Amino acid sequence: MGSLVGKHVMITSGPTRGYIDAVRYISNTSTGKLGAMIATELLKSGACVTFIYGIGSRIPDIALLDKDCARRLMLIEVETIDDLATTTQEKLKDNSFDAIVHAMAVIDYTPEARSNGKIPSNKDTLVVTFVRAPKILKLIRKLWPRAFLISFKLEVGLSRDKLVERAYTSLIENSADLVVANNQGEIAGNKHQAYLVNSQKNIESCCETKQDIAKELVTAISKHLKPINQPHKKCFPDIG
Repeated sequence: MGSLVGKHVMITSGPTRGYIDAVRYISNTSTGKLGAMIATELLKSGACVTFIYGIGSRIPDIALLDKDCARRLMLIEVETIDDLATTTQEKLKDNSFDAIVHAMAVIDYTPEARSNGKIPSNKDTLVVTFVRAPKILKLIRKLWPRAFLISFKLEVGLSRDKLVERAYTSLIENSADLVVANNQGEIAGNKHQAYLVNSQKNIESCCETKQDIAKELVTAISKHLKPINQPHKKCFPDIG
């Protein structure tokens, strides 16, 4: 078994939605593929994984793993930021996590009000007011202050130095321990250029693919969490 036996890790992954009316919403282009890869690598390493994912996004393919991995995985689907906040604040508030990987693409702005029914489609223009969405990362840190927290910072068209600077600023603002910094233009398929920036503003590793990122994050988590010597217990009481 791997180096994370007995450790509990929460992962958030995939997109979030903000509804304009009963049938229309804004979202983002996240597929959740990277989050699913990270979860898979953590399961291979022996960790218990609580995987919170946006509706319609990728989840770990348990068929490619052994049965023990399936017993160490809890899947929770969410759709909106409110769903995510409720899940963390209410459903999981009493759970203890050794590490948290916040890879979910949480929308920064959400419609101020959701119209009942469907807005008529015969208008030439439609004005929607957006308001800043709550910072889920700050909420997560408040709920689990001692967890090893990994966040993500996505930018567009920045140089490596500026990208690292933005990532470090985000790390400080959100009290994270490690940030995965990446540019939108350097992501295509499994190709995924990224830098792991730590609290000393150093680049711990450079990654070229999603698989690289997943493996490097498991390595980083393993380095920061000391092994525990105790009998292996079930991750989740309600899972056989």
